[in-house]
Formats: sequence, C-alpha cells, structure tokens
Amino acid sequence: MFDLSVPILSTFIVYLIGMIAIGAWLYRRSNSLSDYALGGRSLGPTTAALSAQASDMSGWLLMGLPGAVYASGIGNIWMAGGLALGSYLNWLIVAGRLRTFTQRLGDSVSLSAYFEARFQDRTSLLRLISAAVILVFFTVYVASGLVAGGKLFNSIFGVDAKTAIAVSVVVIVVYTFLGGFLAVSITDAVQGILMFFALLLVPLLVVWQTGGFGEVFSELQLLNPDILNARRSIEIVDGSWLTSGTTLGAIGIVSLAAWGFGYFGQPHILARFMGIKSAAHVPAARRIGTTWIVVTLAAAVFIGLVGILYFDQPLEDPEMVFVALTTDLFPPIIAGIILSAVLAAIMSTADSQLLVSSTTVTEDFYRRYFRRDASDSELLWVGRFSVVGVALVAYLLTLTNNDSVLGIVSYAWAGFGAAFGPVIVASLYWKRMTWVGALAGMVLGAATVITWEQLGAMETPPNAIFADLYSIIPGLVAAVLGIAIGSLFGAKPEVDLTPYDPKAEEAAA
Repeated sequence: MFDLSVPILSTFIVYLIGMIAIGAWLYRRSNSLSDYALGGRSLGPTTAALSAQASDMSGWLLMGLPGAVYASGIGNIWMAGGLALGSYLNWLIVAGRLRTFTQRLGDSVSLSAYFEARFQDRTSLLRLISAAVILVFFTVYVASGLVAGGKLFNSIFGVDAKTAIAVSVVVIVVYTFLGGFLAVSITDAVQGILMFFALLLVPLLVVWQTGGFGEVFSELQLLNPDILNARRSIEIVDGSWLTSGTTLGAIGIVSLAAWGFGYFGQPHILARFMGIKSAAHVPAARRIGTTWIVVTLAAAVFIGLVGILYFDQPLEDPEMVFVALTTDLFPPIIAGIILSAVLAAIMSTADSQLLVSSTTVTEDFYRRYFRRDASDSELLWVGRFSVVGVALVAYLLTLTNNDSVLGIVSYAWAGFGAAFGPVIVASLYWKRMTWVGALAGMVLGAATVITWEQLGAMETPPNAIFADLYSIIPGLVAAVLGIAIGSLFGAKPEVDLTPYDPKAEEAAA
C-alpha cells in the first residue's frame, strides 16, 4: 500500500471534476437516443481515433500488460504485436464500410439494428441474440474496469477493495449518465492523450536513471537471459526471476497473437467507426490510431521490464508495477497526474461499454418489445438509467470474481471477437451471406468461447488441452463454419454493398 498524500488526492479530484465538467457541458446536446448513442455521427478523425484506442485499451494497458511482462517476461510481446496488427486491420477493412452501411441501411444506431437491417431479418432473432451477447459479455468487461479501479484506489488510498470498487462504480456511472456519445468520445480522446504521455514518461525516467537502453538490457541479461527471450517463460520464486522450464510453443504464440482478431467484434470500438463524420475521414483516423497503439503497447511492455530491475523485492501484485513505479519516481503532484492515466484508462473503456449496453437495452429491448411508440425523451432517460443497471450487475460480479484484470478482459475480448468479428467482416464483403448464416456464426462463436473457457477452468487433467489454446481461436473457427454452412439456407438479402466513394459523393453534391 502506498502513502496517501494530499497532492495526489487533490489531483485525482481535479481530474474527476474536469471529466464530469466536459460531460455536463455537452449534456444538453443529447436530445434523442440517436444523439446519446452516436452523437449525430459528427466525430472528426482525431477524436474518433484517440477515443477508439483509449476505449479499447482500458486499465489492462497500464496494469494487466505491464504486470504480465513483469511476472513472466517479454513473451507477452506476441500479444502486443497481435493487438497492434489487429487494430490497424480493423481500421483498414471494417471502419469505412461499417460507417457507410450503418447509415445507408436504416441509419442504424446499434450493431443489433445493423444486423437486422443488413440481413433483412423478419424474425428479429438476430437483433435479440446479438443484444443478449452484448449485455452478457459487456457486463463481464465492465467488471474488469471496476477491478482495476478498485486496485488503484486500494493501493493509493488504502481503502477496502469492495469499497474501492464501489467508489469506482459511482464515479463511472455519474460521468456516463451525464455524458452521451459526444461527451464520452471527447473525454476519451483527452484520456487517450494522458495515457500516451504517462506510458512514455515512466519507463523513460527509469531508463535515464539506469544509464540508457543498453544498460537496461545488459542488466536484464545478467539477471536472467530468458526475461528477454520471447520463446521462454519466467516466474517469480523466492524473490528471484527464474526460468519456468517451459518453452512458449506454437500454440502459445498463436494464442497470444490471436488477441488481434478480437478487434473486429468489439462493439465499443465499432461504435466509433459508426460515429465518425464520414468514411473519408477514416484514413487519417487510421494513421493516428495506429501510431497511438504501437507506441503505447511498446511502452507498456517496457514498463514491465524496467520494473524487474527497479525494485529490490518483487511486488506482491505484479499488476501494480506501473502504480508502484510512479509513486516511487515522482513527487506527489506529478504522480497524481500520471496515476490519473490509470483512472483515465478505466473510465475511457467503462463509459463506452456502459453507453453501448444502455443503447442495447433501450433500442433493442425496450423500444423493440415494450414501447415502440416511445418518445425521444423517454428513450433517452431509459438509456441513462440502463447505465445504472448494467453497472450494478457488473459490480456484483466483481464481488465473486478473483481473477486478474487481464484474465477478465481476455474472456470478454474472446467472446466479442468470436461472436461478432467474423459476422461483421463477412457482412461487409459477402453479398450471399444470409440471416441464418449470421445467426449461426454468432451463436456458435459465443457458445464455443464460453464452453472452452469453462473446460479450461476445470481441475481435471484434460483441462490442459483447453487452457493452452486461447478460446478466441476455436470460437473464430466455429463462427466461420457457422456462417458458411448457415448461409446455404435463408433468402439472399438484396442490399447495396458498394463501398464509400468520395468522388461519386462530390459529383452528386
């Protein structure tokens, strides 16, 4: 536990007030569910890129990934590389077409509505199942943010973990309740900038104190060469970093790199693509977003490495390495600003996820099945109060879940990636795909991830078969097979899949 200081507390308070102030400033610009969910599709490329990446990374970028490297070595670089490539490809092959088609096909404000319009599904099963998947996995995902927030407040201010998580819930809910899409996106962009500089500053200071990059790598080699071996795994035993005796094989490398495939199915990231002003802004946003993610992932990996050298004794909780370095290296006021980056990471993901969840509850359940003629004002307030409900369920989940931040995120990330990723990509490029194929891919992808995770958690010998391979891989295979076979059935939808053409649009204008 770190010492509580008035400057750190004051910095946190100022930061939180600033974020809430931005939400309050844009509060009156949300006059309908469409405004609240997508902000009138008015995001510029910089805001879209920074908010997408900040909402993507969450607390695991500053806690989960550095902690994993600190505890087990540089082998986690395969995960960072997969994520960087996956993010780039998501901007390249999904962003522009999704922005165009979600507006062209009924001006859809949610993924569930897009699926129904794209496949002309008269059964409403696609909308119902996709909405259920969003609520189930986002509740788990939000729980990871609350755990990260609880760890942060517990370490710095010494409060009980349950109380700390409760404080995180209140802060995030108040902010999201006020915000709406525009406020969430703008504050996420601000938070993305804060995260960027915080991740750079901490490892660079340790490198400077150590004597340069060459000295850092030399000392790590002396400590244990396998720390820098991307094929080997280390572990902390009796205060020392020892080689675990296992080699990271093809399954392990593929499992780590496969995190990148999850990008194509994350609703809170896809919402930024839907909310950008025009598909013409996507190339600029892609360059900004890719630069941000490559730099921050590299810095997060390096934080884990320099943490091994910096502390005489291993930390009790590896996921606190960024927080521990910050409080030890900087005076309280600077430490408070940097630690606000952790809070920024948590908030930038949780607010986006709660917003997508509230849109799902409101658009895909409340209006669809209970109040088709509900007014804009009524839907707006239902959306806001849905934020409170999802957050409460996520909070209850954290009280019975002892997993790490990275462990919780990996489950939700795989669920979304397998359930929605193949369906999204195929829906944008394959005209012959039917609603039956979309439904089969979605259900099989989600069900496979859930089943695989449960089998991997078993304590019987066969569990190693399932625990070694990341569940997103079998989930993706099942989803692709479901789409291919399912699309042999059902009517081919008559939809226009012509991508955005800026020259044609200018000529038409």
